[in-house]
Amino acid sequence: MNTLRRFAVALCAALSFGCLALVATADEGMWTFDNFPAKQVQERFGWAPDKAWLDRVQAAAVRLTGGCSASFVSPDGLVLTNHHCVSACVQNLSTAAQDYIENGFVADSRDKERLCPGQQAEVVTAISDVTPRVQNALGKKTGADLAKARDAEIAAIENESCTDKEKERCQVVTLYGGGQYKLYRYRKYSDVRLVWAPEQQAAFFGGDPDNFNFPRFNLDAAFLRVYENGKPAATPQFLKWNPRGPEAGEPAFVVGNPGSTQRLFTTSQFDFRRDDYFPILVPLTAEYRGRLLAEMDDDPEKTRTGNSRLHGVENSYKVFIGQWQALRDDEFTARLSKAERELRDRVKGNAEIGDPWTEIDQAVAKFRPYFTDYFMLEERAGWRTDLFTYARELVRSAVEREKAATERLPNYAESRLPLLEKQLTDEKPTYPWLEEMTMAFWLSKTRELLTADDPRVKELLGKESPEQLAKRLVTGTKLADAKVRKELWNGGLKSVQASQDPLIQFALAVEKHARPILDRYRAEYDGPVTVAQAKLAKARFAAFGESVYPDATFSLRISYGAVEGWNERGKDVPFATRFDGLFDRATGAFPYNIAKKIGAAEEKIDQQTVYNFVTTNDIIGGNSGSPVIARDGSVLGAAFDGNIHSLGGSYGYDQRVNRTIVVSSAAVQEALEKIYVAAALIKELNHTPTTKP
Repeated sequence: MNTLRRFAVALCAALSFGCLALVATADEGMWTFDNFPAKQVQERFGWAPDKAWLDRVQAAAVRLTGGCSASFVSPDGLVLTNHHCVSACVQNLSTAAQDYIENGFVADSRDKERLCPGQQAEVVTAISDVTPRVQNALGKKTGADLAKARDAEIAAIENESCTDKEKERCQVVTLYGGGQYKLYRYRKYSDVRLVWAPEQQAAFFGGDPDNFNFPRFNLDAAFLRVYENGKPAATPQFLKWNPRGPEAGEPAFVVGNPGSTQRLFTTSQFDFRRDDYFPILVPLTAEYRGRLLAEMDDDPEKTRTGNSRLHGVENSYKVFIGQWQALRDDEFTARLSKAERELRDRVKGNAEIGDPWTEIDQAVAKFRPYFTDYFMLEERAGWRTDLFTYARELVRSAVEREKAATERLPNYAESRLPLLEKQLTDEKPTYPWLEEMTMAFWLSKTRELLTADDPRVKELLGKESPEQLAKRLVTGTKLADAKVRKELWNGGLKSVQASQDPLIQFALAVEKHARPILDRYRAEYDGPVTVAQAKLAKARFAAFGESVYPDATFSLRISYGAVEGWNERGKDVPFATRFDGLFDRATGAFPYNIAKKIGAAEEKIDQQTVYNFVTTNDIIGGNSGSPVIARDGSVLGAAFDGNIHSLGGSYGYDQRVNRTIVVSSAAVQEALEKIYVAAALIKELNHTPTTKP
């Protein structure tokens, strides 16, 4: 039985109906701050955070664009996160002559801190309920009219709630699939600079083989700083730095922005992911990974410039495989079905709720026939290359900005345009070989899956092969120049339509075919499912009350747990690793070669310092970089991964084996003192005294 099969069986063996219905059991749940489960925490630890504690922690929690979490750890805007959350920034700042991925980065003084292109940091300042207003706007509408009314009302709320566009961002977050709508008000910082990042090999020792496994020995940590008006921002609400090893059994709180879970899905939605979504996504990801490896093989420059992309792809591939395996496990899916039947029985005969399950079944059935079209031309168009992403966003944003605010797609609401503009116009390098290879891959797979006879494929490719077209577009475009992108953004639709840039013209052609698919999706799937999920939320509230927590939505959450190992096939897995284990595990051959700077400092390092540790906290992708907080409100480390069992966390949680993996503050402190000799950073971190629990 392979590892992924084992985790699926272990997951489903312990999942109860309550877990699958998102009724919290034990340490389960990614809770919103305005519905913190104080009673459960009190029962678990004999103590629970009060409102003042929660307010302080919320004010110190940071969300990073790009899908990561972080926290303030000094009054001068210093931010703790993971190395893999800043690796794109590190790559963008690197050159062949100065490779910060290979050698690490340390700013000896604040004037040497480097701007991270496209990065924005956001802090929640208020949360308010706008459910009645959004649901009133929906009324009895259906299909496309419902989606349009929902998006228009959300855009209006966001736009009127944040008037200072330079410092604020407002976002209406959909919870329980439409059962609740909450307005999150953010203080945003658009000037984010790199302060410290270790070598890639220090952060990712063990590479892909160790990813989602434990024991681990990863210095997956980094520091950023937010600036305001050219100076470090004042952040009086920050977490105390606590460079000590954790103690077994002590409470731990993870605060961050978990990306996405599907624990509230219905059976037909699970079946769709198992039978339609993953059978396309997984093989394509595997093939793209293979092409990347082949291109990078024995080419130092391609290895340098493609390294960040490869790590992201390999991580995603392992996640997709794990999620798919969970949904293919008969016992696990039987429990999902059982949970659904029991919920239906509890609310049977409730006219207000009706039969949302059948409504979703019907929406899924309508989506299935054109899902591949949607996937290739809309969801994964361009396979997310930088240059095509620039072109597509310039095209679509130009079209949407011509419309009234109430008529736009949600991603182009007024409240979201400043960040989009920043991401499109910040300077950062692109790598032609990577852009060309990725574009050719997407074009070839689009032709393969939609077929060469498809009129859209014929129009997009013309007489060229995917490789010829990709080369022509990448070599001919000027979109790698930030000034060109800025001019097109400022020029709007007229400028975009008049552009002779081949990639802009190609993006216009793709948009002609993608937009009808998107409109159909919004009318036939998004709209009906929004209505049905609101009814499902009512069903769960009626059955379980406030013990139901919402699916993850990359919005601020808090989870509680304890520092605790687990039992793997009859063998106890300790809760922590130490520096001596790193040197024991090293073989000298990649990926088990020790980073040069760590190796050079071996004799100076306290070998008993805790390196990584695990907790029972319930997390998911997006929590990367989240502070792991002790009872006294200090930061014990940053969450950077889960174990192999946590891959099923998209669909459920099992306290016996699900673990969050953390790089300890003690390891970071040891590294800053003995390996990277970052005296100014150490002084700043130790601004306030630390205490034990």
